[in-house]
Amino acid sequence: MTPSGYRYNSLHWKEVLYGYTQGIFPMGNGEKSISWYEASPRAVIELSEPLKISRSLKQVIKKNIFTIKTDTAFEEVIRRCASRSNTWINKLIIDAYNDLFELGLAHSVEAWKDEKLAGGLYGVAFRGAFFGESMFYSESNASKVCVVKLYEILKKNNFRLLDIQTMTPHFMKFGAVNITKEKYHQKLKKALAVECRFEP
Repeated sequence: MTPSGYRYNSLHWKEVLYGYTQGIFPMGNGEKSISWYEASPRAVIELSEPLKISRSLKQVIKKNIFTIKTDTAFEEVIRRCASRSNTWINKLIIDAYNDLFELGLAHSVEAWKDEKLAGGLYGVAFRGAFFGESMFYSESNASKVCVVKLYEILKKNNFRLLDIQTMTPHFMKFGAVNITKEKYHQKLKKALAVECRFEP
């Protein structure tokens, strides 16, 4: 990833949205500042292609091991995502994304087990794009079932872009692909040209 080279000690939700429209995203530096980053190549999950789901994960979903909910514990999800030894999710990030959640733009997909939050992910839905940010799990497969649910929601509501920023082995198994900066901006432009609603 390429950083902007500058550090900023504030972050407004409008800046987050504008950054997404320009193909950049914020990441925290310690506790008191953020920088803007651009990933090239960019990792996406193609919503026009079937999601690759392993046989074992299909069994987990079939057994209903987890109860899947949306937007019931957004702040807990983002704080659990931040609760790791090396994190880019600082107070500036948490506050800005909580504001986006209050505005109905940020969303969480959550996996619950025995009435406890076992995994989740969060991101921002804007026009026809969903910008995935982070995920966590405390139970095996919990975050994976959230990815499947997110994909289903975006497909159902005709979203055009599922941006995951950078490739990970986790997402590679789902069939995520790396695309060039130019192709990403083409997809982003098409996604921003349509209006979609994040409705589970």
